[in-house]
Amino acid sequence: MKNRLRVLRAERNWSQADLAEQLEVSRQTINAIETEKYDPSLPLAFKIAHLFQMSIESIFQYDGAN
Repeated sequence: MKNRLRVLRAERNWSQADLAEQLEVSRQTINAIETEKYDPSLPLAFKIAHLFQMSIESIFQYDGAN
């Protein structure tokens, strides 16, 4: 699944650790999502969307691969 998480985080000058703390996940989880090695659970996707005040669809795009 493609995502804009790295760009959104960078626009706010947040480190992966900063974002992880706000979402109550590990920094490794943020890294895995950003590098598209891990797709977040639906509750985590909602939490991310809420934090950035955006829709899930504006952050994550299904790429059809897998």
